[in-house]
Amino acid sequence: MFGFLKKKLKESVKKISNSVKAKKEVSIEKIEEESEKIIKEQGIQEEIEKKKELLRDAEIKPEEVEEVLEKPYKIEEIPTKAEEVIEKIPEPAEEEIIVVEPPKEKPKEEVKKEEKKEGLFKRLKKKITEKELKEEDIKDVLWDLQIGLIESDVAVDVAEKIIDDLRKALLGQSAKKKQIEKIVKETLEKSIFELINIEGIDLLSQVKEKKPYVMIFVGFNGSGKTTTIARVGHLLKENGLNCVFAAGDTWRAASIEQLEEHRRNLGIDVIKQKYGSDPAAVIFDAVKHARSNGIDVVLADTAGRSHANVNLIEELKKICRVNDPDMKVLVVDALTGNDVVDQAKVFTDAVGIDALILTKTDVYEKGGAILSSIHTVKKPILFLGIGQNYGDLEKFDPKKIVENLLSD
Repeated sequence: MFGFLKKKLKESVKKISNSVKAKKEVSIEKIEEESEKIIKEQGIQEEIEKKKELLRDAEIKPEEVEEVLEKPYKIEEIPTKAEEVIEKIPEPAEEEIIVVEPPKEKPKEEVKKEEKKEGLFKRLKKKITEKELKEEDIKDVLWDLQIGLIESDVAVDVAEKIIDDLRKALLGQSAKKKQIEKIVKETLEKSIFELINIEGIDLLSQVKEKKPYVMIFVGFNGSGKTTTIARVGHLLKENGLNCVFAAGDTWRAASIEQLEEHRRNLGIDVIKQKYGSDPAAVIFDAVKHARSNGIDVVLADTAGRSHANVNLIEELKKICRVNDPDMKVLVVDALTGNDVVDQAKVFTDAVGIDALILTKTDVYEKGGAILSSIHTVKKPILFLGIGQNYGDLEKFDPKKIVENLLSD
């Protein structure tokens, strides 16, 4: 799961970090030029000599000083050497001041000069070890990342949100070059988590609040509704809850027989009628049966339908109107990619949905459909289908998803 999207995110983190640490030849003259520029701006010319004296007096090997002062280095090597030398410069001892009377207030110009004087070496160190990120540093990489997200089935508006968050976090950021990669990863984690962190549903707790609790499963043809219903039935039974299947798909050939097979494997009854019957009536009978027999949950199957089939959409509206389900679950095949967004919109507009279940995520490498579906319907994902067995339903955990996406 997420193999393709995970690869794209990892590549982008490296690219952004490397673009900031691009190799350029620079000599110590460049460092001295930056130092003198700071000093000149501050108007403290005597600090030049003071710096040289401190370098000479400090306990630093002569060859280390010569190495920093004379040899040219690549930019990523300079900060390390310069830091070593500057950090070894002893801080000037603070003079003890005994106040015997209120000191005279110094002119603002002198105070400002002293503040600048005290921070000279820290400012110089920051100048050569840190970089303020600008648009030109990350523009191309962000564009590549946006394309990569879209290729990973992330909806355009979702990709734009992630890129915008990353741009805002980086532009104007002054950070050590070795910290850029950490900043990028943390920003991506936060952005993606915000997209998918919708308050979840504890199904096992919720179904105990009403008896019978009615769940209707909807979706496009071939999304895996019937198999998903069987898996949810297995989960409920494993947790001490009894349920009944309602064969509301009276159109697809062998749909009823498929539920009958699950009945034999799981020991869960099926309420059915003949093919062509009114599905709203079939589900109504199942609810009535559950109420009469003290059954906890009704799991209702429905025919697969698309927005193009107006009659089936109207039929679905009738099913919901007649049976007033407690939860409408959209079952989506993750392999349909960005079509997940269109499917979610169709069923949201038609009957509204309360939660999603994504199937076949174990063989879905791109991963973007998961982000897109949650963002589109603003509803939680109940489970991810991760295999072929009845127990292969994984509870959706936003933190786990983000960790999976951005782990090494």
